[in-house]
Amino acid sequence: MSRTVHDPGLRAVARVRGVRERDSRLGLQTALREQRTHELRVAELEQAVRDHAGFVSGDLAEFVALRQSLAALRHAAVEARSDLDTSRRLALDAGAWWRADKARLGAVEGLLERRADERAAEAARGEAVELDEVAGRLWLRAEQAAQVGEPGATTTTATTTTGRAAS
Repeated sequence: MSRTVHDPGLRAVARVRGVRERDSRLGLQTALREQRTHELRVAELEQAVRDHAGFVSGDLAEFVALRQSLAALRHAAVEARSDLDTSRRLALDAGAWWRADKARLGAVEGLLERRADERAAEAARGEAVELDEVAGRLWLRAEQAAQVGEPGATTTTATTTTGRAAS
């Protein structure tokens, strides 16, 4: 049994748009995952800076070592914040790409649905015309049979009434 596929070109466009939407959604998920990783890293480094900020007691060598490690932590925190800002921008861009791809896919799917609805409406109109034609032929046959007076033929109300009155 062969199946007629309507709008093959538009269906191909829908498949391509679907793949692009899926890819951009996966890209968005990856960008958001990286953003969360950078947020955790920044939080860890800021906590480490807060923990090492106070010098309680010790000699000058410990103080210098603590200050050097604190400077290294601050530098790492600054770099981590920069990475976080970059990952946020990437996540925003990925979200915009995904929304655009989703809208494009929705437009193609909507067009396919409208075309399918139009085909169904056209088929329904054609069926209604065909049913009207069949009903008209049946009515014409019944009228012709009633005029000829065939036995067992369907008669109109007027013929039935006059037939009883004559009896």
